[in-house]
Amino acid sequence: MKSASKFSMQTSGNGMGEVKQVCLDGCCPTPLLGLPEQRNPAVPKQRSAFSAGRHDFATTTSSSIFPNTQFTNHESLPSLKESFTEFTRVYPRYSDTVQVDELRSREYHHLSASNHTCLDYIGVGLFSHSQLQRQESSRSQQAGPSSSPLQKPDFPFFSLSYKTGSLKTRLLLGGEESQLESLMKKRIMGFLNISQSDYCMVFTANRTSAFKLLAESYPFPSSRKLLTVYDYESEAAEAMVNCSAKRGAKVMSAEFSWPRLRIQSTKLRKMIVRKKKKKDKRGLFVFPVHSRVTGARYPYLWMSMAQENGWHVLLDACALGPKDMDSFGLSLFRPDFIICSFYKIFGENPSGFGCLFVKKSTLPSLETSLAMGVVSLVPDENSLKPPDESSGTDTDIDRTYSNSNSFSGPIPVETHRGISDSEQQGTSSPQAGELLPPVKSKEPETSEIVLLEKTDGKAPQNAGNNSGNGNSELQCAGLDHVDSLGMTLISNRARYLINWLVNAMLKLEHPNTEGVRLVRIYGPKIKFDRGPALAFNVFDWKGEKVEPVLVQKLADRSGISLSYGFLRHICFSDKHNEEKLKVLEKRGNAANVAVWNKKDKANQGVRVVTLALSFLSDFEDVYKLWAFVSQFLDADFVEKERWRYTALNQKTIEV
Repeated sequence: MKSASKFSMQTSGNGMGEVKQVCLDGCCPTPLLGLPEQRNPAVPKQRSAFSAGRHDFATTTSSSIFPNTQFTNHESLPSLKESFTEFTRVYPRYSDTVQVDELRSREYHHLSASNHTCLDYIGVGLFSHSQLQRQESSRSQQAGPSSSPLQKPDFPFFSLSYKTGSLKTRLLLGGEESQLESLMKKRIMGFLNISQSDYCMVFTANRTSAFKLLAESYPFPSSRKLLTVYDYESEAAEAMVNCSAKRGAKVMSAEFSWPRLRIQSTKLRKMIVRKKKKKDKRGLFVFPVHSRVTGARYPYLWMSMAQENGWHVLLDACALGPKDMDSFGLSLFRPDFIICSFYKIFGENPSGFGCLFVKKSTLPSLETSLAMGVVSLVPDENSLKPPDESSGTDTDIDRTYSNSNSFSGPIPVETHRGISDSEQQGTSSPQAGELLPPVKSKEPETSEIVLLEKTDGKAPQNAGNNSGNGNSELQCAGLDHVDSLGMTLISNRARYLINWLVNAMLKLEHPNTEGVRLVRIYGPKIKFDRGPALAFNVFDWKGEKVEPVLVQKLADRSGISLSYGFLRHICFSDKHNEEKLKVLEKRGNAANVAVWNKKDKANQGVRVVTLALSFLSDFEDVYKLWAFVSQFLDADFVEKERWRYTALNQKTIEV
């Protein structure tokens, strides 16, 4: 059997291309990935060909990688070299992404030097590690040999300063902004393909702040409904839900069918579509396109349906891939609000900021209410001054009020791999309501923003980087790298890696059992258009779940950063009723205590281990995780680590 089929097209008289063979390389994805194919009887071959292509990708992945093989002992796993050879045989076009490996080696060499695998980042980094090093080297040379060595700043390039006031007023009237902010806005809007003539934006402390800020300004008294589409517990979404409910909103949520966690389409359609005679304002529809926990992708058509029925649409773009906005088609859907977030440096500095975009035609509908959450990006004028450890930076801010994570905004570096990163794990912070600390007036930390003056009269390399006067450009090496790679290359690489990992995980089976799998995956499994995120649990030979927090801690000890989350809004059919009683857990209960209470449905779900691949992830990263998980095939290893975890976490009561 061939490892991959090639793709060819023949053009018919009507100009439509007919697929003759299946594309397993991912170079010809369906336009507007995730959009349900329209039932047009005039082009049945076109529709069936694309469907067949996606199906054949999954079939080939399942049948060609370790065919007819189950691994029952972690020592029986093929080596990294053997596995990679098999991987490239099935996905020969993976070699086309070699420039990612070269980029990783050149600009993010700290990933290999630290021997730590980062599988807890979703989103895009602004800068590269080498850019930080070059800037620090330049500063040290400017300081001179007689100067004392500068401390390495924990959070480089800029700090955050809070602004108070009305979101609506700030967006309508604008206000003073630094050259750094102006350049950063243009760079980000250019990167996301968002037109400055159609949208205005503000920086926020993180993703959660952006959600809460919008909830405080949205006119819920007149548009009373809030409808969200999340298959997991999100700190940001919960902040919006709590704030909206206090302001009188009727909160609703989509539900997801067990076990694949697909949207319950009939129920969601009933909530979106208004009755023909009514012309009332529906409210705010919050749509993520892609689950950052399970990797499920949702059809864009839901946004169009919501807009047609009078809803304002908020696109949560935080879980989109680095260049997914290029295929998103804002000109087709044009959501009223967009929220995204950026971290600073992949694998080292997960702090950053959020961005809230508001369509200018929607802006008048917002209420003028006092709110906090908008921030300024503050460069330090004295670039040679050592950083002030108590400067009121984003580090101090987040230690005060939030347990955010690498893909939703700033977090403390020393804890970004730990279980306290509640948003990354999908759990709510105990201080979720205390989102903003008092504004501090101390000096911001040292900034290392690079503003280059143009002296040769040539245009800057990166479109959208120019300042208003055209004399400066902002270097964001992380964004530049993503732009240079492009959407197709990044998407294909992630597709090969995540599907190989899913297949490999499902090949792990407990010995001396009747097909008891070690790993259970929630949501989509092997699938052409799944996202690069994965939710799973590990089970022992008796079928008992290993606590996700224990798996995360052990992974961290093995040099792998994972997260854990809480799946919610799960709908069980009658045939899965017995399974429902076994798998559902109550939020806040002791681990592995199954519970079902119809009256407390909102607080029930499933705890899971989660991971996310970035555009810099490579085969060694996913292989390393697979090898780590395979250790749980050893019953003695599981019992020993369970005992140690219980002993370390039991409470001591003095009598």
